[in-house]
Amino acid sequence: MKDHLNNYQLSTINFMTAFLPEFIGTALLLLLGNGVNANVSLNKAYGNSSGWIVIAFGWAMAVFVGVYVCASLGGNSHLNPAVTIADAIKTNDWSKVPVYCAAQMLGAMTGAFLAWLSYRSHFDATTDGNAMLGVFCNAPAIPNTFNNLMTEIIGTFALVFGAFSISGAKMNDIGISLGAIDAVPVALLVLALGLSLGGPTGYAINPARDLGPRITHFLLPIKNKRDSNWGYSWIPVVGPVIGAVLAALVFKAFH
Repeated sequence: MKDHLNNYQLSTINFMTAFLPEFIGTALLLLLGNGVNANVSLNKAYGNSSGWIVIAFGWAMAVFVGVYVCASLGGNSHLNPAVTIADAIKTNDWSKVPVYCAAQMLGAMTGAFLAWLSYRSHFDATTDGNAMLGVFCNAPAIPNTFNNLMTEIIGTFALVFGAFSISGAKMNDIGISLGAIDAVPVALLVLALGLSLGGPTGYAINPARDLGPRITHFLLPIKNKRDSNWGYSWIPVVGPVIGAVLAALVFKAFH
């Protein structure tokens, strides 16, 4: 009985300190990120056609809120499977990867659903299927498999290497922790990436950020929606993972 109680307590601690903070942080990231996409893209929204600066700034603030809240709940504020994989490479500790990635994917789907719910009337008032899909996930401005993949690799490399550097992570750390103090510089890093490298692909730089909402788009009963563009969907997953792995290896070589 004591062993069962200890196992239950351990699983509760793991849920509270590993799964739940990443789930909530990622859900907030996508609620606010997809929310700003909806505000700019959907008909009759007050922010309609307000432009790329609003989107880039909105996503930066979404990252700030997600990182800050996740850290306040005791999490490491990865909010991104690519960051989680890179951290596992850096620390040689893969134990949290399945839990974190599951939390991030489910959180991203939940956040995307809540953003749709908030703008449901505006989705109904919009007939452009591409604009509605763009609220949820990314698409290239100029479709080119190699170039689009390279953009996501480069952008995610900059994100992960920058985040590792901001966090002051060392080789003997138990893992990267983007705490409350780091939330502002990480948000500024994402703002810079959006303004500088967001043009070609919309800067997914996060597999959960793109795939989770893309699945949500596929499942939701959205009026006048188009297909979910599954042919492109692998690029915002594979590109960020490659970029994150390369960033972790380079960071490890210097530390």
